This record gives sequence, structure tokens and C-alpha cells, in this order.
Amino acid sequence: MRKLLVRRPRGLRGRIALTFGAGALLIAGTLAGSTFFFSRAYLYDQRERTVVRQAALDAVFVADQLDSADANIPAILSAAGAPESGTVVVERDGEWYSSSLGVGREVIPPALAERVNSGRAARTTVTRDGVPTVVVGIPLTRPGATFYRVVPLRELHETIRTLQAVLATGAAVAGVSGIALGIWASRRVVQPLNLVAATAAEVAGGLLDTRLPPTDDPDLATIVGSFNAMVDTLRRRIERDSRFAADVAHELRSPLTTLVAAVDVMQRRREELPDRSREALDLVHAELDRFLQLVDSLLTLARAEAGLERDRLEAVSMTELAAQVADRAGAGAHIVSAVDPGLVLGDKALLERALFNLVNNAERHGGGVSAVRVERRDDQVAVLVDDEGPGVPVSERERIFERFATNRAARGSSSGTGLGLALVAQTVTAHEGMVWCTANPSGGARFVVRMPALPEDEL
Repeated sequence: MRKLLVRRPRGLRGRIALTFGAGALLIAGTLAGSTFFFSRAYLYDQRERTVVRQAALDAVFVADQLDSADANIPAILSAAGAPESGTVVVERDGEWYSSSLGVGREVIPPALAERVNSGRAARTTVTRDGVPTVVVGIPLTRPGATFYRVVPLRELHETIRTLQAVLATGAAVAGVSGIALGIWASRRVVQPLNLVAATAAEVAGGLLDTRLPPTDDPDLATIVGSFNAMVDTLRRRIERDSRFAADVAHELRSPLTTLVAAVDVMQRRREELPDRSREALDLVHAELDRFLQLVDSLLTLARAEAGLERDRLEAVSMTELAAQVADRAGAGAHIVSAVDPGLVLGDKALLERALFNLVNNAERHGGGVSAVRVERRDDQVAVLVDDEGPGVPVSERERIFERFATNRAARGSSSGTGLGLALVAQTVTAHEGMVWCTANPSGGARFVVRMPALPEDEL
């Protein structure tokens, strides 16, 4: 089976670094390429011009020497063709003469020889053994011969290759430097974004006092001001909503107390009522009990949202607290705990209410508690509550911690308020912890609470 390769998108820093590197490489490559081509053309042109001028002077010298009756052609060519200035080749009366061994008629291009034989001077550049070679042909009309100078541009060729290597290396270094500069610049650019992201994460985690530090950068001042203003507005709205819920719940307690007292009086005289009145009384009693739970949950939730009060914080043993809560909910036989995992710093009343909600939720809506474990995980204390129910679908595992959200499988029950797990989430968040729902390996659902353990030096 072929595996599909998923291309991972590059991050902002990677794109900035690649952009800098590509830009630097493009600019350096363009400059290096243009410098190379112009320099090569100029150097070759200058060298060929020099070769042509030298060939013209040598042609005059050779022509004068060939006019003498006792002309020694090899000696004349040796005098005209210094080794460092190339090879002189002369054709006279069908005979070919050369100032160097191994260089003769075969190096003269036929097209050039044809043009020189027609009485016109010409030049061309050929490649011999990988080296550019200039061949200049001049007709010597007075002695009836043709003159050729063959000059290999070996030194110039090596110089050009060296220049090419230097320019290519410079372009590569510029590209790498551009990437390095891009990485440095991306860090400077992304650093404010990382700070905003970290601050936003803290705010989302419930730390509403977190703000972005002031900045002198005029381009960032607007963002910092807008972000801090947004957090201020968010905090005021949350506080207003919390106060509203707390005020409503508080105001409802008095009439509810009166209603509870009245219903209790009616319950004591329940036998005197007709059957239909008894049913109505039972419904009122059940709904009133649910209403009391709702008001109590709203008050507790508002207290948790208001933040922890320092004078109420104490070292709490989660093992002992879990055992007490399990006994209270009738699930004490399911407590399973290893060595005491340590203590946490928190509000014992809020933590007890949160754990009770988890255990009670498993008893009433999860088919019963199968196990309650307290463990130490690194520097945190974890409480695991397993139930024997059908489990919670993946799509519902985050939603059930929202307010007034109930498990869809338990919708037939009207006894829940939909605030139990929301109170758990708010309480754990206030204690700088996390809570989530996952699948129990042995079946059912597993609720996990993790909170920072209290360091030993603070005990």
C-alpha cells in the first residue's frame, strides 16, 4: 500500500527566512552572473584584440624575412613565434611550416583558411583540449604565402574559471547569509506574536489579570493597547455575568426557602390529600429540590469564577478528599490509590464539591463508579474517575463541560442541572489545573483531573 505523503506547511518564521534567502540569492546571483558575463566578454575581447595586433606585427616581420632569397622559414617562424605568445603557422607553395611541434595545419579551421586564401584577413576562436584558442589568419601577398597565429588562452581561461568560482561562492554565501538574516529577522518579527499568543493562552486559561507589557514601538503600540483593552472588556463582562448569576441565585434563596418550608408542611399532611394532589405535590417537591441544586450550583460557580481567596487556601490531600467524597456518594468501595501522591494547595470546599460532582455524575449518569484513583504524575496530582456507562462520544467530550450541557445519553433524566461538570472545570481551572474526559480502557468513560502538587518546601 502506498503511503500518502502529507506536506507539512511551513511556519511564518520559515517563510520569512526562505524569502530573505531567496531574495539575497536572487540579487547576488544576478550581480554575479552579470559581472561574470560582462567580465568574460570584456577580457576575451581585449585578449583577442591584443592577439590580432601582435599577429599583424608578426605578419609584417615574417613577410619581410620571406622576401630574402636565402630565407630560412623555420628560423623565421621561431623568431616570430615566442612560446608565450602562441604558435606561428605559415603556408607557402602548398607547404606548411610551424614554430611549435604538434601544432600545424590541423589546427587551422577550413573556413578560416578559405577566407584567408581569398585575400582577406580573418580571425576565429576554437576550443582545443578544453581551452579557448584564437586563430588569426593574414594573407602575405608579397611573398605569396599565408600567415596564421594560434594563441591558446589558457591563462585567461583559468582566470575566468577562478572568477566564476569566486562569484558563485559569493552568491552562495550571500544566499546563506540571507537565510541567517531571515532567521534573525523572523525571530524579531515573530517574538511579539509569540508574546501575544502566550498572553492569550493565559487569558483563555482563566488568568484574566494577564496583560501585554507596554512597548515603545509605534507599530506595536496599537496592537498592545487593543489587546489589553479587549482583555479588560472581557474581564468586566465575565465579572458582570458572574455577579449577575450570584445576585440572582442569592435573591432566589429567600423565596425558595419559603417554598421549601411550605412544601415540607404539605408533605407532613400528605396523607390527607387526594391522589392527584399527592402526585402534584411530589412533582413540586422534586422540581423544587432540583431548583435548590441549581441555585446552589450557580452560587458555587460564581464563587469559583471570582477567583480563589488566599485566606481560604490550604494544603489538601486529594487521596483523603477523594475517599471522603466517594463514601459520601456511596462509591467508597471503588477507591484505588497507591502511595500518597502528595498535597495540593487549594480551597478544600470547592475541591470537595468538584470531586463530588464527578463521582455523583458517574453514579447517576455513567452506570456507576468503577474506580477512583489518585496518582502522582511528575509534579502534578491526578484524580481519575472511571464509570461503567456507555462512555462519552469524542464529539461530546468538550461540550459536556459547558454550562447547562448534559450527556445526550442521559437526556431522559430531569434530575441534572447541567452545571455539575461546568463547576468542575471552573474549579480546576481556578486551581491552575486541567480536566478532561477520555475513554476508559476497560469500558465506559474516564474523567481526569490534574493539578499542581504542592512543593515539599512549602509544606
